[in-house]
Amino acid sequence: MRESAVNDVSARTVLVVEDDPLVLLSAVAMIEDAGYDVLEAANADEAIALLADHPQIRVVFTDIEMPGSMDGLNLAAYVRDRWPPVAIIVTSGRILPGEGLLPADGVFLAKPYRSEDLAARLNVFLPVP
Repeated sequence: MRESAVNDVSARTVLVVEDDPLVLLSAVAMIEDAGYDVLEAANADEAIALLADHPQIRVVFTDIEMPGSMDGLNLAAYVRDRWPPVAIIVTSGRILPGEGLLPADGVFLAKPYRSEDLAARLNVFLPVP
């Protein structure tokens, strides 16, 4: 588990869950450039631990295909059940989630995504002050 921002993380915090280190670095840079604090997880188990320890997380941005105990869609469903106020953005370059696979109010962003598109999705959930 890694924190890319300083230890006193704000209520404008996004948790990025991505197993590909290069994609993770890119996503973190885009999100930080958009003005958000970022926490990073390489799989669902790390993400769940961070969510339990950091109640200020407001958005989970997760890849679908990941190693570990659950994929991104199962993680999204778990987050929706356990932390209902947390917004969920799911991404993939290979899988397009079918009807009913995203949790309520969850959104999908196809890879490759542009920083402007990611920022626009985040701004829906966490408007820029």
